[in-house]
Amino acid sequence: LSLFCELALIGTTASGKSDLAFELAKEFGGVILSLDSLALYKEIDIASAKPKPWQLEAVRHFGVDEIYPDEEFSVGAFFEIYKNAKEFARSQGCLLIITGGSGFYLKAMLSGLAPDVPKCELNLSNEEIYELALQNDPEFASKFSQNDSYRLEKWYQIYKFSGQIPSIWLKQNTKESVIKELAIFEILWDKEELRARIAKRTKNMLDEGLIDEAKFLFDKYKSEPKPLKSIGLKECKQFLEGEISKSELETLIATHTAQLAKRQRTFNRSQFEKKFVGDLTQTRSEILKFLKAKFELG
Repeated sequence: LSLFCELALIGTTASGKSDLAFELAKEFGGVILSLDSLALYKEIDIASAKPKPWQLEAVRHFGVDEIYPDEEFSVGAFFEIYKNAKEFARSQGCLLIITGGSGFYLKAMLSGLAPDVPKCELNLSNEEIYELALQNDPEFASKFSQNDSYRLEKWYQIYKFSGQIPSIWLKQNTKESVIKELAIFEILWDKEELRARIAKRTKNMLDEGLIDEAKFLFDKYKSEPKPLKSIGLKECKQFLEGEISKSELETLIATHTAQLAKRQRTFNRSQFEKKFVGDLTQTRSEILKFLKAKFELG
């Protein structure tokens, strides 16, 4: 592959996207940008299902081992990592694969980053907020129903904070998107098959030494920064403190991971409209077709 191109490979946790991304990057001499919010951190290796050291050596990865668990990180900082990855891929004339479970990062890069607004006291019902939006911001009201609590609350917070029409305020204050157009491929598994994959991966993590990794992290970071409250580590803490047994530990991690997968599936379905969706084999085949067309055009 002698020209720069980029694509995103998304899917739930344990869907096989990291392995497929690695295989494709190796085959086409590409690089990978990890969208995984835990793989960012040094020392969180097993809990994050981070690529193995030999994979990191074989293919250049961005967004992996960037900071320590007690260091601050923001979506803006992720934008910078993406820019570095893109610059590197462009300079090499190669493929950039963006992959991982944190769809929020990808969405922010495609849509632009809305500023944080302080939360305010909600003394109105959904119906009342919707009525207010209908009168003041018909553009917003036409897109969302009065059952969408999350977006109504966001709208009301911006309305109270800015004193302006939220739709207009957001257009004026949202940072520009850093990706204009992107081919997105999503791996989708049958729920039962995915549960089995999650159970197998959980067992592998425990066999690889997840409990020892957790003990090291909790001993080192007494303040327990946010990354240490993630799935895999928070359950290990319960085990280390004698609250649950080892078999309960395995069951809890698998259950919480399956719940996360459900949230990721819902997010991907609602936030990324233009994408190819298929099983692992179909997705691989579709990406190869996409790359072949790009290569021939190049």
